[in-house]
Amino acid sequence: MNTSSTPRRAALSVALLSVFALVRAAGAQPSDHTDPRVGLRAGFQDAEEAALNLALVAHVPKPEGFYNPDDIGDFSMMNADLAFSGNTLFLGGFQGLQVYDISDPTRPRLRTTLPCPGGQGDVSVHGDLLFMSVEETRGRLDCGPGGVPEPVSAERFRGVRIFDITDVEHPRQVAAVQTCRGSHTHTLVPDPDDPSHVYIYVSGTSGVRPAEELAGCSEAGPEDPNTSLFRIEVIEVPLAHPERAAIVNAPSFLLGLAAPREHGETTEDLAFSLGLERVTPEEAAAARARGAFVVTMEGADYVMDDETVPLALAQTMEMRGVSEQTPTAEDSTALRSMLQEYVTERLGTQGGEEGRPGPDQCHDITVYPEIGLAGGACSGYGILLDISDPTNPRRIAQAADENFAYWHSATFSNDGTKVIFTDEWGGGMAPRCRATDRREWGANALFTIEDRQLAFQGYYKLPAPQSDVENCVAHNGSIIPIPGRDIMVQAWYQGGVSVFDFTDPSNPVEIAYFDRGPMDAEQLAMSGYWSAYWYNGHIYASEIGRGLDVFRLTPSEHLSADEIAAAEAVRMDVFNPQTQTRVTW
Repeated sequence: MNTSSTPRRAALSVALLSVFALVRAAGAQPSDHTDPRVGLRAGFQDAEEAALNLALVAHVPKPEGFYNPDDIGDFSMMNADLAFSGNTLFLGGFQGLQVYDISDPTRPRLRTTLPCPGGQGDVSVHGDLLFMSVEETRGRLDCGPGGVPEPVSAERFRGVRIFDITDVEHPRQVAAVQTCRGSHTHTLVPDPDDPSHVYIYVSGTSGVRPAEELAGCSEAGPEDPNTSLFRIEVIEVPLAHPERAAIVNAPSFLLGLAAPREHGETTEDLAFSLGLERVTPEEAAAARARGAFVVTMEGADYVMDDETVPLALAQTMEMRGVSEQTPTAEDSTALRSMLQEYVTERLGTQGGEEGRPGPDQCHDITVYPEIGLAGGACSGYGILLDISDPTNPRRIAQAADENFAYWHSATFSNDGTKVIFTDEWGGGMAPRCRATDRREWGANALFTIEDRQLAFQGYYKLPAPQSDVENCVAHNGSIIPIPGRDIMVQAWYQGGVSVFDFTDPSNPVEIAYFDRGPMDAEQLAMSGYWSAYWYNGHIYASEIGRGLDVFRLTPSEHLSADEIAAAEAVRMDVFNPQTQTRVTW
């Protein structure tokens, strides 16, 4: 990296991208693709639907107090992840908890809600205890609204809440374990040798809170053994006395990893965000002759549109410290230079510099206690952990892939010989399933586990292109227990729900799907499926903006009635998606 020009390009990135995002509206692009999911009509509760081998048997809109009627894409009201116990479904979210009776999967019944803002509200359940992740600085110890305005406050809560759900309609908070980075997600880990305790692996991805608010927190670098980075926290929960839950270890298994190489941005994203329109070579020559701003990306020419030029020049003048009201030729020259430098760097492969530390966080960890392993999706790496001692997970293998922007979650095959890692390119808030997006980006990476090492086999990405107003990327899913085969159901935000066969991990194939049109036809409104999980014969899907959906598989050339019946016969007493258990028939 050319460090002398880095500050200038970084300033251009922040200034131009943030300003242009406010003045340029995203619009759906036409496609000639023949997949029925392409071009579905937009709508809130009336969007057009398309399905293959998957039947929607129930839809429950979000309850009062858990959506904003003035902003259906309100980030603070998003539904998030699910957990199951018996005939009860727990739906966590940024606003709190929803509890449903699913005794009849075709008629889920809302039993209670618990407003408890703090994001992202992921949940897990064990016996009469419910665990909830809290990450945002607005989280309060008392679950109250209004946030915490002070930068340091004893009222703020970021970590894992523990509720007694003996009376499931009246959850009662019995513990609140504070952590330095909050809890973006968490994983419930049983101890096969000690049923009197469970452990919680806490994955924090946000900033480190001040030591004045929580003693011992530090954002020092990897050289400091007390840093709150490069680690997870392990909470021990005595089941007879959950109020005594406490952190018992903070393993730093990310230390020693180097920064991985990562792919750059797409020409489409850069062109859109910077107000650039693709032109022919003749048009580019004419534009240069009249003094327009022209850049070259991957052999093609782009011209900055008239709406964007004044904004770009104003930002350039501000960065140069120029006080004049009218841009000069020097300002134009500076903008041309910075613009071309910036797009060239952003398109190139990033990172991989020797000596630069790797990721300092895990997004999600999936444990499989019966095989003694866990899959850690840790920002720049997919990691295999030995969890034979649940209080001290150890890294035994890792994989990096420059096609992956952000390793997000992991799912094992039932026999434990394969693991799927997802890439949440764009953070789940951007359209990353367009026809112009590469198939390897924002996809799943499939690995076999050989001698406790990761061996890459292939990619799977939603095959139906989505529009510019649909946030779409690989997200949460689970195994469907089909005997002798490896089948997974997965959420893809506004890309819908996809069911695919990865028995041959080098050639995964979609076998069923469900999709709706975008939430809004004119602009991207945050919505779509956060997660989709198989539980006791049905697929339950948390829809970020619209509510809860329930599906059943239908027989097809890909999946016989007998295979579906075998899967439906599998019964679980409890299901936490990040805690896999072996299925037997």
